[in-house]
Amino acid sequence: MNRKTIVITGASDGIGAAAARQLAADGHRLVLVGRSPSKLAAVADEVGAESIVADFADLAQVRHVAEEVLRLCPTIDVLANNAGLINGNERVVTVDGHEATNQINYLAVFLLNHLLEDRLVASRATVIVTSSMAHWGGRIDLDDLDHERSYVSFGAYADSKLALLLHTRQLQRNLGRRGVSAVAFHPGVVASNFSVANGGFMGKFYSSPAKALLTTSEKGADSLVFLAEATPGVDFRPGGYVIKRRPAATRACVSDVHLGESLWATTAAMLGIE
Repeated sequence: MNRKTIVITGASDGIGAAAARQLAADGHRLVLVGRSPSKLAAVADEVGAESIVADFADLAQVRHVAEEVLRLCPTIDVLANNAGLINGNERVVTVDGHEATNQINYLAVFLLNHLLEDRLVASRATVIVTSSMAHWGGRIDLDDLDHERSYVSFGAYADSKLALLLHTRQLQRNLGRRGVSAVAFHPGVVASNFSVANGGFMGKFYSSPAKALLTTSEKGADSLVFLAEATPGVDFRPGGYVIKRRPAATRACVSDVHLGESLWATTAAMLGIE
């Protein structure tokens, strides 16, 4: 197996950390991104990886990540966009003025991919996005991506995961002919510390005894590891969506080219990208 340079966001805990352990054991070079300095340092030290501390609730820190990745990585073979959260019952606005779930789960991914675009193209990279089956409950309101008119915690999460699938498909349309392969996956409902600190129903669920019924971080990371080591066009279809290493169905709107282009343009405008 060829040794790859792999960047993983959301790597200080959960499936990001589990994927890092497996990929390091397989001999790959890793650059890990996470918001907890202590947790990230522990994982990075354990697997012998370089690390970048950043909280995606601040887009300036996303830009810092891009600068550091470009400095550290002459080639990016794989970019795994894995950072995310389910926020609590109260709508939270970031320092950038966006609803937190939308920014951390979706806008930050869009911005990071944009800032790394030239390096990703030059590297003929695989871009992996952690989405979710929750996207089936999402909707895209191009006039209210930040949920100013109506906010429900799980609804905002589902919307962000649907947006990520549309982004993955549109990224493939935009960059596929230039050598980039984009793919999204559902990790399962994982028994990690996901959302615990944010309260709300999902936070209580993830910290309750019911957590024991969920899948492990290691099993949740399996598709991420598979896609990171896979050959695009052979092991997975670029632009596709994977569950347990197999192609999976999405909502029909994910294939809507007009919606994908409109979401892309709306998002770029929100981020001040020309």
